[in-house]
Amino acid sequence: MACSATIQPLLNFELSHSHQPKRPYSLPLCSFIKKPRLSPKHFFSQSKDYTKINIFSSPSLFSRQKPGSHVAAQSDYSSGEEAESLLPDSAYQEPFSWSSVILPFLFPALGGLLFGYDIGATSGATISLQSPELSGTTWFNLSAIQLGLVVSGSLYGALLGSLLVYPVADSLGRRRELLIAALLYVLGGVLTAFAPGLSVLLVGRLLYGLGIGLAMHGAPLYIAETCPSQIRGTLISLKELFIVLGILLGYFVGSFQINAVGGWRYMYGCSAPVALLMGLGMWSLPPSPRWLILRAVQGKGSLQELKEKAILALSKLRGRAPGDEASEKQIEDTLISVKSAYMEQESEGNILEVFQGPSLKAFIIGGGLVLFQQITGQPSVLYYAGPILQSAGFSAAADATRLSVVVGLFKLLMTWIAVAKVDDLGRRPLLIGGVGGIALSLFLLCAYYKFLGEFPYVAVAALLLYVGCYQISFGPISWLMVSEIFPLRTRGKGISLAVLTNFGSNAIVTFAFSPLKELLGAENLFLLFGVIALISLLFVALYVPETKGLSLEEIESKLLK
Repeated sequence: MACSATIQPLLNFELSHSHQPKRPYSLPLCSFIKKPRLSPKHFFSQSKDYTKINIFSSPSLFSRQKPGSHVAAQSDYSSGEEAESLLPDSAYQEPFSWSSVILPFLFPALGGLLFGYDIGATSGATISLQSPELSGTTWFNLSAIQLGLVVSGSLYGALLGSLLVYPVADSLGRRRELLIAALLYVLGGVLTAFAPGLSVLLVGRLLYGLGIGLAMHGAPLYIAETCPSQIRGTLISLKELFIVLGILLGYFVGSFQINAVGGWRYMYGCSAPVALLMGLGMWSLPPSPRWLILRAVQGKGSLQELKEKAILALSKLRGRAPGDEASEKQIEDTLISVKSAYMEQESEGNILEVFQGPSLKAFIIGGGLVLFQQITGQPSVLYYAGPILQSAGFSAAADATRLSVVVGLFKLLMTWIAVAKVDDLGRRPLLIGGVGGIALSLFLLCAYYKFLGEFPYVAVAALLLYVGCYQISFGPISWLMVSEIFPLRTRGKGISLAVLTNFGSNAIVTFAFSPLKELLGAENLFLLFGVIALISLLFVALYVPETKGLSLEEIESKLLK
């Protein structure tokens, strides 16, 4: 899987962003131009009378600059006089209100919640579906293969969805992709809930999985491209929190419906109202301004029309008056930046462009993280949660649904810690500390099954250590890095490949677990996962950069060149 005990950290965070900086802000772009500033109209003409601009040094779209600095520097901005930067770019803080960023985060994040809900609901639905008394069907006697198709049907759909979206991600757009995902969620949930037979049930599971594939691609893209840079880590990590909340919600619904006749129908059907809310919410939100600028630079529409749409979209996302001056200048600066970045490249990239240059470096980082997220044994360790707790004498382990809720609550708590600290501590410290803890927990589980069987609390401690370390590292940070590391030119294709890598490796680990367990034994299997965790720790230490506090343009300029 891709990832609040108290609201205090959020309150403190909000206050810190309302603080006024003591030092004045520099001019938006003038200090980086050696000649008088060109108007956007002049820039996009065929004239060559300009000097090359270091596009990523200037605060561009969603950079962290106060609108007041634009106003104060208006006369100098127009005259094009040179000015020296008074603050480093990392000191800029774009003012924002939490009320303006809640909805552009919430509705995409519901796509993650519905992904988590499917995981939680399926654990109870499979029990209900196979019960002669409670299934409410005549086809309850499922074979192992049929049950496997029901459980993994959404995984197959997610794999297919992430594969289908790869060539069309940039033409489809982030908002439109999430609207389609919401529609697929609704269709899949309703079809599964009212399935008259197994074949229809499997079609519903596949459609729901297609929704997962699109949502897990579009949601981090939309959130990363529309939120202020200084809270990007917090919001994308909160999406992981929504996945965990979805798992908990699925467990709760399963525990309430587990004794009802046809309870599996309610478990799957409850996703449809949430998906409908997601669709209506995304309909009310504007497209990503960065995506609109990308389409303008690619020549996929009228430059002026797309620029005006981007200005209106940014104004709406920031809760400003339509077409306000601050949004207009941010869009103009970013349009010039993206145009300059494209000048030495082909206007239209090919389908394999993500495997070249900076995009390849980004894919190695992002794809590597989501690969190690799965092959360090995350599905397998959670598979052992019940037997481990039972061996420690916890009677509650007999009730699978209630035990799952307890584990889910712990996951929720640890995810909240990551959310609260990711923009303070940074990505690398959480990854290095968390992955180190994962390796230690896997070696402890190996030792428990090898020669510490008489100390069951060692296994319990190792299990909780694994869950906690996973939720502060691979859980939220992998998806955060994936959403921000790819260049704008290949971001859609790059994230779709990362999603495909995630679900593909998940499927491999899930299906290879039983044969490996029989071949190696539990102790050697956890030893293998522990060795892989050490390799992943080395990968993080050597290859994964720190992106805390950087805008998406700065990441592309400073880290991928």
